[in-house]
Amino acid sequence: MGVEEEDQTLLHPMLESQEANSSSTAKPVYLGLKRWQWWFLVALNIAFLLVGQTVSTLLGRIYYDQGGNSKWMATLVQTIAFPILFIPLFFIPSSPKSSDPTIKKPSMVVVLSIYIVLGLVIAFNNMLYSVGLLYLPVSTYSLLCATQLAFNAVFSYFLNRQKFTILILNSVVCLTLSVSILAIGSESSESTKVSKGLYILGFISTLGASALYSLLLSLMQLSFDKVFRRMTFAVVLDMQIYTSIVATCACIVGLFVSGEWNGLDEEMNGFKKGKVSYIMVLVWTAVFWQLCSVGVVGLIFVVSSLFSNAISTLALPLIPIVAVITFHDKMDGVKVIAMLMAIWGFATHLYQNYLDDIKLQAKITDSTEPPDTSATS
Repeated sequence: MGVEEEDQTLLHPMLESQEANSSSTAKPVYLGLKRWQWWFLVALNIAFLLVGQTVSTLLGRIYYDQGGNSKWMATLVQTIAFPILFIPLFFIPSSPKSSDPTIKKPSMVVVLSIYIVLGLVIAFNNMLYSVGLLYLPVSTYSLLCATQLAFNAVFSYFLNRQKFTILILNSVVCLTLSVSILAIGSESSESTKVSKGLYILGFISTLGASALYSLLLSLMQLSFDKVFRRMTFAVVLDMQIYTSIVATCACIVGLFVSGEWNGLDEEMNGFKKGKVSYIMVLVWTAVFWQLCSVGVVGLIFVVSSLFSNAISTLALPLIPIVAVITFHDKMDGVKVIAMLMAIWGFATHLYQNYLDDIKLQAKITDSTEPPDTSATS
């Protein structure tokens, strides 16, 4: 008579295959989750991303402030902790049987090509961010990082056919403005200690990294939708592990080729808080960057690249708030306003996903109800 609860699998509209049929409606991808399970995954990945990005960024600040200056080391720690992801992967089945016989497993050549290309892009992108953080004031760096959401909106529209609503556009604007207000408000209190040439290098590197990062997220979503098409969290871990292996190898090569390897011993000995602190800062930075990366890729998987980037942008104005607690930075009205705008932008984006979910559940219910034959004799 009624629809069984276990048949109410979640069909989220933000994860759609990009193949349009004759009626121009996209075919949604079944995740096989109940609503509470999907929302739990979203909340979990949001926590991973926010905690990982906030802590790793603050630890990166400690690394530079206390005497660290190796760009390749700052880049390497962003991916080198990938082995810890084998622990959860061990408990998650990686090759589930697909209920759709039309879905074919991608060839090994295609999969390896995706991992290698994305891994090299990640390594290059992380290096650009490291250069920007080294040569720019934190406010300018944050302002340029905020542009990644605007870049991602463009890439998502063309590569992922992202549907834009008033709420999503409001989210993009609010999150971008929140970081802009924070940066402009603190710019006057910061001065650069580098030459004009290095400042321009940091500016271009950060802006390029923001655009490349946005493209990277859209390409990951495209890979999930078009190539892998296996709806398990093991796919997320596979993507993170194997792209990190490629990125780590590239960074190790760069560390030796650049000659920065020779100065690491001197850098550790000259670290203001001591050798043990130097090692612990790098270790925990690596761990929390992996936590952040899992959250980034996880949100791409269960929602969209634009939503994942929105949460990354949300972390930018939250970092100064955490810095107030940990580093006793000054708290002012600008930071409060920026944080409130970021939270409002995040809330509107989340509310749009809630509305989409409600509409989809209604469609699923309507499509599974038997036709009414009581009027026929």
